[in-house]
Amino acid sequence: MIYEVSYPALFFFVLFVGFVLWLSFYFARKTKSASSYYAAGGQIHWAVNGVAFAGDYLSAASFLGICGMIATVGFDGFLYSIGFLAGWIVALFLIAEPLKRLGKYTFTDALNSTFKSRAITLTAAVSTLIVSMFYLIPQMVGAGDLVTPLLGLPHWVGVVLVGVVVIVIVASAGMTSTTYVQFLKGGLLIILSTVLTVYILKNGFTLTPDHEGQPYHKFMTITPEVENGKVLKADDWKVLGQQVVKEKTYVNLEKDNISRWFSLAEKEGNYTLKEALSIEETANGKLYNGEPAANRKFYQVGNMNKIVVDGKEVEKTGPVGPAEFLSTIEKSELTRFAKVDVKDGDRNITLYVQNITQGKSFMLPGLKYKIGKGSSVWSKMDFISLMLALFLGTASLPHILIRYYTVKSQRDARKSTILAIGAIGAFYVLTLFMGLGAAVNGVMDVESSNMAAPLLAKAFGVVLFSIISAVAFATILGTVAGLIIASSGAIAHDLIENYFKINLEEDKKVKAGKIAAFGVGALAICLGIAFKGMNVSFLVGWAFSVAASANLPAILFLLFWKKTTANGIASSIVVGIVSSLAIILTSPTMWERYGLAPATALHQLDNPAIISFPLAVLTVWLVSLLGKKKAVKSVLA
Repeated sequence: MIYEVSYPALFFFVLFVGFVLWLSFYFARKTKSASSYYAAGGQIHWAVNGVAFAGDYLSAASFLGICGMIATVGFDGFLYSIGFLAGWIVALFLIAEPLKRLGKYTFTDALNSTFKSRAITLTAAVSTLIVSMFYLIPQMVGAGDLVTPLLGLPHWVGVVLVGVVVIVIVASAGMTSTTYVQFLKGGLLIILSTVLTVYILKNGFTLTPDHEGQPYHKFMTITPEVENGKVLKADDWKVLGQQVVKEKTYVNLEKDNISRWFSLAEKEGNYTLKEALSIEETANGKLYNGEPAANRKFYQVGNMNKIVVDGKEVEKTGPVGPAEFLSTIEKSELTRFAKVDVKDGDRNITLYVQNITQGKSFMLPGLKYKIGKGSSVWSKMDFISLMLALFLGTASLPHILIRYYTVKSQRDARKSTILAIGAIGAFYVLTLFMGLGAAVNGVMDVESSNMAAPLLAKAFGVVLFSIISAVAFATILGTVAGLIIASSGAIAHDLIENYFKINLEEDKKVKAGKIAAFGVGALAICLGIAFKGMNVSFLVGWAFSVAASANLPAILFLLFWKKTTANGIASSIVVGIVSSLAIILTSPTMWERYGLAPATALHQLDNPAIISFPLAVLTVWLVSLLGKKKAVKSVLA
């Protein structure tokens, strides 16, 4: 995608970031003790904490990633919303109040409250760091995606910018400023998403979604002469060559010294060549559709291919209601885009080819996760594994768990969780309309699905785009701040103070946490740059998988099985971490990142929870049962 700097967006971005930094410095004057730095002194009101919970949870994965996945794979993307929300039921009924009673600053405090075991301290702290890092990666990727249309700067600049700003926030005031940043952006995100949904319904549907300042790409269709599958002639275009990739034919044509790529389609013996969007890396920079970026020949795409209302095809509709919006998409056809890599001699070219999809298929599972027609044992296992991770992972994310220590009582912990469920549930309903709205309004950046919601906002006005982009950036800032707080607590409080037994005074504890924040932030920046281009919701799924495997079995056995031992908990954490990481690092997606063919991966699972979670559960049960140490009473007994 070709972007230009949006100065109104830049203004709101600077304004918002400036306010966040002022908030941090304001609370920094009040942050003197370890309790105030890591847990806001336990003095946050439950209502503020409930909205802050929503702010913490509605991260780049929720706003950027889920909207992008719904826009590209329909209902399969919405499954993330369902899984993310369902996970809060586990947190509400099993985790919230017991965790508040057991903990002080960190997840490790709660897990080790009964045993005082150095093994638990070490493994739980390492687990916190690994899960937080996996969650940090998609936030940083999303930050890089956002900064390009806002500031016109490269992806890596956005990653560095977020890292620096967040390190300042965390190093200044810790959990107090992080909480109020989350409260502010959580509330704004829900309000602005509601406004955007109203715009979507008011706009309705059209086959030609041209937006002022955001031109829609008009595709060329050519009728060729074909013999034995070979294109001989294509109007007044010169045929440079053709090749077959995954059983589909792609043809390179030239006209007026500009070469463009087309996909060849056959229907009832008639052939057509439909233009594809192409990106070619050259020594002098990228070529978009055979031309330099300055020629602006690579616009937003993605729209309705056919609109059906009351059984009749129409060019456009007027405003529609929520139910009518969904039913119209189901009865119509959409144009989606599939990525194809072709090689022409020593030239590497990426094509984005139009893929006409029936609305009914778009509104049902199966475009991404094959669980019905065309499914395999691996695809079914991968889908179940993802849902398991999303359902179980919420209640074991360290940056979510530590928020229970910011309120005064167990009752407040429960009330703030209920409020969070309501706010998060309302937002996830809105993601369905925002994702579908991006799919049909010609606003998709085929290079980055993460930009679906911001670009949709841009179609309805630069002011809305500016404010939503600034809030989306703040969404990332707040979530990253919470993750770095959790990580710095694991290093300074769990490892330095409790594991290595280095007694620190209050001010030294805070200083150690700030130094740890710098280190974690720097590592997060490097990883955010390395994973550029991946959908952030997909990446967050990995964080949920590791959290569910490493942390939840330990928490549940500690709370509900009186024979649980310290060795059992520590062993299950290790097995959960190792097994989930091993499956992720040998997955088809990572195989592709290594430059290898995904089909040759050691297995075909992208999500490890279906294997790693049961392994961790079996480990804590067996090791505790076989352990020689006297079992302690359940903390709930």
